Order: sequence, then C-alpha cells, then structure tokens
Amino acid sequence: MALFSKPEVVIVKESSDAKQYLEKLEELLPKTTGELREKIEQEMYIAKAGIVGEDTILFELKNSGMDMYVLHDVYIETDDLSAQIDYYIITPWLNFVLECKNLIGNIEIDSKGNFIRTIEFKGKKKKEGIYSPITQNERHMNVLKHRRLSGQGLVGRMTVNQFFDRYHKPLVVLANPKTVVNDRYAKKEVKNKVVRADQLITVIKQMCKECKEMRTSKKDMKEMAEEMLSWNVEDRKDYFAKYQQIYEEVESARCFEEDAVKLQLISEDNAVVENLRVCPNCGAKLVERKGKYGEFLGCSGFPKCRYTQKI
Repeated sequence: MALFSKPEVVIVKESSDAKQYLEKLEELLPKTTGELREKIEQEMYIAKAGIVGEDTILFELKNSGMDMYVLHDVYIETDDLSAQIDYYIITPWLNFVLECKNLIGNIEIDSKGNFIRTIEFKGKKKKEGIYSPITQNERHMNVLKHRRLSGQGLVGRMTVNQFFDRYHKPLVVLANPKTVVNDRYAKKEVKNKVVRADQLITVIKQMCKECKEMRTSKKDMKEMAEEMLSWNVEDRKDYFAKYQQIYEEVESARCFEEDAVKLQLISEDNAVVENLRVCPNCGAKLVERKGKYGEFLGCSGFPKCRYTQKI
C-alpha cells in the first residue's frame, strides 16, 4: 500500500457559456454591415481571447501536480448580490478565487490601482480605462462570504467571519503572454494580487507553503466543491444581456434597411406613375382636375389641347 497517493486535480465544473456566446455572434455577423459589423467583429475578437485565456489557465491547473478541486465559471446569487467567478480553486490549505483576464494590448497599473489599457484593432490604437479586475474580484469575495454567512446560526457566522479571509485568497491571472504590464507605480499589495498564467501554480504553491493552517482532507475538499456547485445558478444574465443588446441593434438596423428599401420602391413607383401621366396627343403633362362628373386627368396644354382621361 502506498504511503502517499498521487496528486489529483478534479474538474468539478467546466464552462461553455463563452463559447455559446461566440457561436451566436458568428451567426449574427453575416446579417450586419458597417459599424455594427465592426462592433460584432471586435466583440468576437475579445470573446475568442477570453476563451483562449481561460483554457490556458485550465491547462496550468490540470498540470499543477497538486491535490485540488476546480470549478470553472460559477455564478452565485445571495439576496440582491451576485458574482460570476471565473475559477474557484480548492486546495488542501487555501481556496483561491481567480479572476481570469486575457487582456489584449498593453496594461498600465497606476499608483491608485487603476487599470489603463492600450488596444490595437485593425491598425487603430485605442486607450481606455477598464474596470479594475482587483476590485471586481474583491466584490466576488464579498458575495461569496455573504453566501457562506447566509442561513448560518450565531456560531456559524462567527466561524465564517473569523476564518473566511484566512482560507480564501483572491488572484487576478493575466493569461495573454503578449500583454505587457507596466506596474512600476502600483502598490505592493496590488502587485501581489496580479500574476501571469505561467506563474500561477508557482504562486499557489508558495502561498500554500507559507500557510500555517491544518491540511484539509480530500473528503472535506470534495464536500466544499459540491457545496459550491450547489450554489451555482445556471440561468446566466451577463452573456445573455450582452447578446440581447447586440441582437436588438442588428434587428433595428435590419428594419431600418427594409424601411429604406420600401421608401425607395415607393419613390420609384411614384416616378413611374408620373412618367405615365403624359398627354398622348401633344406630349404635355396630364394633371388632375375636377369636373361636374368627378375627378379626371386633363392635358396641361388646355385649351390648345383638350385631351382628357378618366382616373
């Protein structure tokens, strides 16, 4: 009988939402033109990068050589709060909440912790501030803590409040190896929360090594993973809302184009009608007139030409 079992990585949940979102965008693309088409192309570009980034992190976790349970893309709700956690990692010592960012372009982190991105798309450079993934992950931590407190009695709440921060560590993982990060002016506590994908396992192992808490059994790790999975809400809002907005823009543009075509056809039909209203006797324009027997078309050359035509 072996004294030590082989390290095991258990993937409890994998994500497919991002890939489904990309597929829907690909279906919409042929229906668009101009700025809207460019918007969808850019959204597809970002979505593909996100999928590649998350797959990169999953590859690193699967080859970590550690005992761990992995939940990918977990959406939890509690009261009026919600959080979509990219990765929740359970190890024998610590649990990690990972915010995956496959950030395209170069990233600057200033002294206030702001993230500024410079992105290049189709030869154009665009500089923009992005929502801090550190702040985003801290919010996820707060929602997760709130969820663990939910339904607890006095003793349970005291235990969660005492141990939650000791056992849960937030990390922002940058998955794009081409991204250049300038964190020269960032504070140390900010730098320590941002790691590259190729350094993720090294950082996790080091943090677990420095942890002074007792090792958690595989049985308890599995129970924690199952509990986390039971909190996951399958009815997602983020991707659906974003897709719905883009879809409505596509439909609005399509209806606008159809209306424009109809107006053009009406205009052309009117022009044809006008061209047909020509006096066959003298070639002058026929105009609508009213007589004692009703409306009729009469030659505009009247009285020289007395041609009339019933309407």
